[in-house]
Amino acid sequence: MTQMSRARVARRIAAGAAYGGGGIGLVGVAAVGLLLAEVQLARRHVLGGTDPYVPYADGVYGLACDTAAGPALMLAMLGDSTAAGQGVHRAGQTPGALLASGLAAVAERPVRLRNVAVPGARSDDLDRQAGLVLQDADQVPDVCVIMIGANDVTHRMPPTLSVRHLSAAVRRLRTAGAEVVVGTCPDLGTIEPVQQPLRWLARRASRQLAAAQTIGVVEQGGRTVSLGDLLGPEFAARPRELFGPDNYHPSAEGYATAAMAVLPTVCAALGLWPAEEERPDISRREDILPVARAAVEAASEAGTEVTPAAPAAPRGPWALLKRRRRRRVPEEEPAPAAPSA
Repeated sequence: MTQMSRARVARRIAAGAAYGGGGIGLVGVAAVGLLLAEVQLARRHVLGGTDPYVPYADGVYGLACDTAAGPALMLAMLGDSTAAGQGVHRAGQTPGALLASGLAAVAERPVRLRNVAVPGARSDDLDRQAGLVLQDADQVPDVCVIMIGANDVTHRMPPTLSVRHLSAAVRRLRTAGAEVVVGTCPDLGTIEPVQQPLRWLARRASRQLAAAQTIGVVEQGGRTVSLGDLLGPEFAARPRELFGPDNYHPSAEGYATAAMAVLPTVCAALGLWPAEEERPDISRREDILPVARAAVEAASEAGTEVTPAAPAAPRGPWALLKRRRRRRVPEEEPAPAAPSA
């Protein structure tokens, strides 16, 4: 399928989400029956080794920072098991903790983390999660990071419905005043237990959804980072290191790799990145493109950012495609969260 064809498919899905169109199937109905046995085998392999434990990482990071620079920034994590940090055993190894530590180091201000992500969540849970982080009007997060989409694909949620829920959540968070960064659907074709032809179909479905998610998010004024093959060829080359014991969720090093890719976009959303970094760098193959084309390019290259092209309006058809340099993020355990009133 050519890039232009992929862009048309992504645009159709996003348009269906925006205007209430019917579901556009990512996998043909006839193929589903042939793949059921492989799906069940892969699911048993993955679920049999999955540890349901998720470390509690909420709290304040960067306490050594100078508080004179300003009050603590607020970071919220929403989404599924990847956002929650399932697969590791220490709070400081979760993506939320890694992002909070990295953001504190860049901003030189403490960062308060709240993670409402839930393992197994699909995009239709985002409205509930957004309600949790916005329940206190005086404590709207400065930035929200959403990682979602894998369970939508594995549970065959219609992609138009998936993108509709995600777009609505981004719109709600942006209207409240929060910046939003979305890690789009990871490439499920990289998961070891998945065999051909399911692997090929999973990759195709994942990338189509990721591209459509990108269009929906950018049109609501958010930014996306492609999780792709879980952010780097390292996952394909070193799966035993970068995937956890269940061969599905990332290991501690895998989450660190993901956080390194997302952190620059989080910092840019908050105005903490150099101004020159917000312009396209031709040497890194960056450009201002029609949003559908930018979405397809990002879906095929992990770690790529897509953001509304300034000074266009959030619903403008153009987007800035960025390939930011990754920053290593420190690992830090949080200070205990303040008790609820």
